[in-house]
Amino acid sequence: MPDLTLYGGRDPRDAPRYSFPEAARATGIPVSTLRAWTVGQRYRRKDDLGFFEPVLQRPNASDNRLSFFNLIEAHVLRALRTVHDVDLGKVRYAIQLAEQDLGTTRLLLDRRLKTAGGTLFFDRYTELLELSPSQQIAMRTILDAYMQRVAYDDSKLPAEFFPFEHVPENADRKVIVIAPFISFGRAILRRTGVSTRAIVQRLDAGETLADLLNDYGLTEAELEEAVLFEAAA
Repeated sequence: MPDLTLYGGRDPRDAPRYSFPEAARATGIPVSTLRAWTVGQRYRRKDDLGFFEPVLQRPNASDNRLSFFNLIEAHVLRALRTVHDVDLGKVRYAIQLAEQDLGTTRLLLDRRLKTAGGTLFFDRYTELLELSPSQQIAMRTILDAYMQRVAYDDSKLPAEFFPFEHVPENADRKVIVIAPFISFGRAILRRTGVSTRAIVQRLDAGETLADLLNDYGLTEAELEEAVLFEAAA
């Protein structure tokens, strides 16, 4: 477990940190979807309005910012929704059942999703959603690919998140990393530690690509990745 002295004893991974646009940029999930998943959403029914209860819990109900843990949960939830656009109420129920069986309070953060916990969850999920065998295989494959973008520490909790790359040349290289204990959770280029935001700010201030490549020792693919990451969402 990391030393939390600098953070007043509170785990910075579970503290409000990311605005909805910042979270959308990191996860590739639209702002409107993240808001519905974490704040809830009203919807029209035949005779009145209903309310969609949030699936994910923000660290502070009075603060709309999301935590690093929320980024991971949204990332995993996106994987579950990629193959089969399911009723999130059923997803929520399947998560609750699996949490009871595993004795965990936040299944989407649990690295056991990659092993026995994932099997247990999928058993519940498949039963509720009546997924076909091909859908089950596709969903397990996609979930595994998404879980590979998350690194865990000795406390068995997520510690690093690697957003999907935008530049084909960088595919599966994990060029950018977001880690609460590094650079205060800002997105940085993994190899050099340079903030993606700093790169874009210097470019927008009129500095040349050659200047940035030389100053930071970047490859062109890394620089392009940083620019596309900051331009997303």
